[in-house]
Amino acid sequence: MFRYALSRVAVAAGQCFAVLVAVFALTSLLPGDTADVLIGEQGTEEQAALVRARLGLDQPVVSRFGSWLHAVLQGDFGRSLVTGLPVTHEVTARLGTTALLAGCALAVVVPLALLLGVASGLREGSWIDRALNGATVLLHAVPEFVLGLLLVAWLSLGLGLLPATAAGTTGAQLPGTPQVLVLPVGVLVSRQLCDLARQVRIGVAERKDGPMASHLRLLGLDEHRIVVRHVVPNALAPAVQQLARCVDGLLGGAVVVESLFAVSGLGTGFVEAVQNRDLPAVQCYALVFALTAVAVNLLADLAVHRLVPVREGRA
Repeated sequence: MFRYALSRVAVAAGQCFAVLVAVFALTSLLPGDTADVLIGEQGTEEQAALVRARLGLDQPVVSRFGSWLHAVLQGDFGRSLVTGLPVTHEVTARLGTTALLAGCALAVVVPLALLLGVASGLREGSWIDRALNGATVLLHAVPEFVLGLLLVAWLSLGLGLLPATAAGTTGAQLPGTPQVLVLPVGVLVSRQLCDLARQVRIGVAERKDGPMASHLRLLGLDEHRIVVRHVVPNALAPAVQQLARCVDGLLGGAVVVESLFAVSGLGTGFVEAVQNRDLPAVQCYALVFALTAVAVNLLADLAVHRLVPVREGRA
């Protein structure tokens, strides 16, 4: 386990460096730059050149990358080119909102996916299994922004049950106004619930009639005990990896959902930074998303290795 953990951490370190290079390269390819935004449409090329020189945007790409990488490794992500404030302050202020949305979504997804996946897997081929599979496929096929608009039109505009957006609600006020979270969390849950429930269903269906379960039935063990103590735990390894991908999906979905419902989280900040060509902010937001995904997948791999250990010479 220790050797595997070291090798996996080394791979994660390489992934982190690749993320750093990719983030800087991709943000450098964005059309326009901060100077164009600051001087506006009435600005001249001379004014733009002066702004670029003041901000260091006229330096060679390699030189800018070296300076940026050195600063990032020291924990300095620079200052916003629009507000002049440290980028980390803005990101930290928005981090709690996105963490709250993702945490609420996971609190719904994990138990509900286990319940649906186990119920469907134990009754493989039944009407319950077919109904759940059909519902998950249908729900998975609807894009998040379309589902969000449909829910707003139905529950907010049509029935007036829930607020359409979180406009005017700060991140600190969200825990005290749970009705504002219902629609954003519901949209985030939809796609991830389908993926995780399907993975649990596959694992349970494969193991409920496997050699171990059949042998335990021959020994006279109670069916409920076989399912709870053996079938479900052995089906969790692939589900843990899918759960890591669900976290990745929640981070990506936050960009769409927060923008759609006017939630002041990392997704909204990322969109605003791109619109303003605020490169330090864009780079910081992108790194937070990417490095979180690397860390979550690292933890998932270690957990799966613990659940299903791989030994040399073992088939």
